[in-house]
Amino acid sequence: MKEKQLQTIFGNYLKENPPCKSAVYELKICKSNAMPFNQVKEHQVEALQQAKNGNLYHKIADSPWGTTSKHRFTFPKPFDCMNIYQVEAYIVICYYKLRKKKEFLLIDIDDFVNEANNSDRKSLTEERAKKLYDKNLSKL
Repeated sequence: MKEKQLQTIFGNYLKENPPCKSAVYELKICKSNAMPFNQVKEHQVEALQQAKNGNLYHKIADSPWGTTSKHRFTFPKPFDCMNIYQVEAYIVICYYKLRKKKEFLLIDIDDFVNEANNSDRKSLTEERAKKLYDKNLSKL
């Protein structure tokens, strides 16, 4: 299982269960019982914080799929760019277990940063992630 496959599963879940609020997500897959905090890169944390607490502008890159000029940029985009202003922002972790149903734990970016800064550990255990997720259930 790769993060790319997880993206498809999570995207289908959101289509079937539309959230009640706009949100941005950073997906992570963890194949052990603890995900290192540094798996979420600094630029990802900054972008999630900007989307939640301020203002985030993002241009959607053109998606080449072929090598010839005729087919070079034909994947349709919904639009060219977006400005995201004060939306929910989550780190979404799937603690992957072979042949088990995929479970996504949505952790508010502020809770994730607080945990990373104040934890005695260098990683987020599945047990602790579930507690942080449960704290956010009322927002989902």
